[in-house]
Amino acid sequence: MTGTSQQDLPPAVLPQGSGRRQPLKGQTALVTGANSGIGEAVAIALGAAGADVVVNYVVGDDTAAKVVEAIEAHGQKAMAIKADVSKEDQVQAMFARMIEAFGTIDILVNNAGLQRDAPMHEMTLDQWNLVINVNLTGQFLCAREAIREFMRRGVRPDVSCSAGKIVSMSSVHEVIPWAGHVNYAASKGGVMLMTKSMAQELAPQRIRVNSVCPGAIRTPINRDAWETPEAYDALMNLIPYKRIGEPDDIARAVVWLASDDADYANGISLFIDGGMTLYPGFTEGG
Repeated sequence: MTGTSQQDLPPAVLPQGSGRRQPLKGQTALVTGANSGIGEAVAIALGAAGADVVVNYVVGDDTAAKVVEAIEAHGQKAMAIKADVSKEDQVQAMFARMIEAFGTIDILVNNAGLQRDAPMHEMTLDQWNLVINVNLTGQFLCAREAIREFMRRGVRPDVSCSAGKIVSMSSVHEVIPWAGHVNYAASKGGVMLMTKSMAQELAPQRIRVNSVCPGAIRTPINRDAWETPEAYDALMNLIPYKRIGEPDDIARAVVWLASDDADYANGISLFIDGGMTLYPGFTEGG
C-alpha cells in the first residue's frame, strides 16, 4: 500500500454517547505533559472515563486551557498546573495545589518526556542531563509524591479496590536500542526497571504501578516520520500492522490500566506498537 492510502485509514476512536461507561468515576488523576500529543489524549480520555483531571504542562498556557475545557465538557472538574517535573520544589508545589483543590490523588500518569538527539560522540552533557532529568527523574519525583498520598489515605473501597494507580509512559525503546538517541533510550530503560521495582515494592500497600510503551504514534514530536507519503512508507517497514498509532490508542490503554478492570495487572510493560517489537525484519527470510 502507498503511504497516502495508509494515512487515509480512519483512526480508532473512543466510543461516544450518553450511555458511555465511566470506570474512573469519583477519582482524581494527574497527567504530566498533558497539553499536547499523547498526554492531551490521555487527560481527555480520563475525563471521559469519569475522573477529575489535573493537566500538568511546562509551556503553552493556551493549549493547556483547551485541554481543561475538553475535560470539563465531559462533566468533570479539571485544572491546569504549570510545573517542571524535573524540579523537586515545583513538583511538590503542584501536588500541594492539586490536593488542596481536589482532596487527594488516585491516578498518576507520568507522561512528560522529551528528546534531545545527537550522535553519541557529539552528545553534550546538557543534552544527556536534560533528557534523563525530565524523562526519568521527573517520573521519580512525581511518583514519590503520589505514593506518599496513596499510603497516607489508603484504599477507598467505594472508589477503587486499589489505594492508587501509577501509569508510567515508557516506549518501545525500553527494549529496542536506538542509535543517535542514546539518552532517550537510556531514560526509558530506566523507566522500565523503576516501574517494575516500584510495583514489586508497593504491591502489599495495594498500589499498582504499570507502564505503557508506545511505538510510532502520530504526534508533533515525530512529525518527520509520518508527515510525507515517503516517510510514512518507510515507517511502515517497522510496523507489521501497517498503520501509525494514534494518541487515542495509548489513551485507551491508560484508562484500562487505571481502572479496576486491570486490578491484577501490576508491574507490566504494555506495548501498544502495532507489532514494532516483533522484529519485523525477520518477516521474510530470517
